[in-house]
Amino acid sequence: MDICNKTFENASSKCSVNAMLMECFMVLSTQAQKISIATLCGLFGTLCIFENSVVLYLIFSSPGTRRKPSYIFISSLALADLLASIIFVSSFVNFHVLNETDSSKELFLLKLGGVNTSFTASLSSLLLTALDRYVSISRPSEYKLLVTRKRAWAALGVLWAMCVTTASLPILGWNCCTLNSTCSELFPFVDDNYLSSWVCLVMALLGCIVYAYAHVLWRAHQHVAYMGKHQAQVGKQNSRMRMDVMLAKTLVMVLTVLVLCWSPVLILMIYSIFAKLTNHLRKVFAFCSTLCLLNSMVNPIIYALRSKELFSSLRAVFFRFKRRLRGTDDSPEGDSAHKSSVAET
Repeated sequence: MDICNKTFENASSKCSVNAMLMECFMVLSTQAQKISIATLCGLFGTLCIFENSVVLYLIFSSPGTRRKPSYIFISSLALADLLASIIFVSSFVNFHVLNETDSSKELFLLKLGGVNTSFTASLSSLLLTALDRYVSISRPSEYKLLVTRKRAWAALGVLWAMCVTTASLPILGWNCCTLNSTCSELFPFVDDNYLSSWVCLVMALLGCIVYAYAHVLWRAHQHVAYMGKHQAQVGKQNSRMRMDVMLAKTLVMVLTVLVLCWSPVLILMIYSIFAKLTNHLRKVFAFCSTLCLLNSMVNPIIYALRSKELFSSLRAVFFRFKRRLRGTDDSPEGDSAHKSSVAET
């Protein structure tokens, strides 16, 4: 680590020898640590790809869900998590486990930009979903006029364009090699000021999400109290309230998981900006980074358990697959069993 400590002190020497710089960030020193990281990435990544693919299929295979703005935002979240799992696992394992050092500065920043885009889009999609619930509960009578499919797709277009632009800044020139400035101790070639700006952006997004959900929970509590006092009034309004309360609780669960998974990474990023990191803390950061992948894996599970529409669609797909697997498509008994299963769903 003496060579690395000297390398960290001089920005120009850091960027002049890419291989030496990259090796300084490969902090996993034992085979057990590498196997642990590879196992976590393989497990979380495989489940994340499978689950988010299923969520996207369930949403877009049903006309009822793919037309709703709420599920359009959820599909954006699933797509971002799917891309994050693919790009993150491949680049993370190649770097920390396989110790790939033949990448150029541009290629490394391109991979980092892909990870940055995916995770930022995931967080931003959660913000849009939170705002969607905020409008749904605060202004229910005007919701369909305010939140339309056209506006939902336009919002997603702006969101993804913003995420791609923000993530592309290092490769476009905002890096410590081009500016000859202070480099981050967590990411090669990344300027400390850029990392500070990205952390501020994430904290701002989290703050907006927390504010929106605080309002959603407050209104949800009011709805529950109202329904408790007017149990005799059963109708569309109460059904809508129950749906809002259910979806609000679901998204709060998603937010809770998000904060728990991202807090260690953000704390270490903030700490690295103001203090010098030890080799041990860099190892901790490498393992904590897999928690972001865990968050992307847990989100679809929450949807399947909490969303009645997606869960019903999932059960219908499961029963269809089960019938085909048993080869009972042409059997009258199989037809009867299938109809019974659909009726239950």
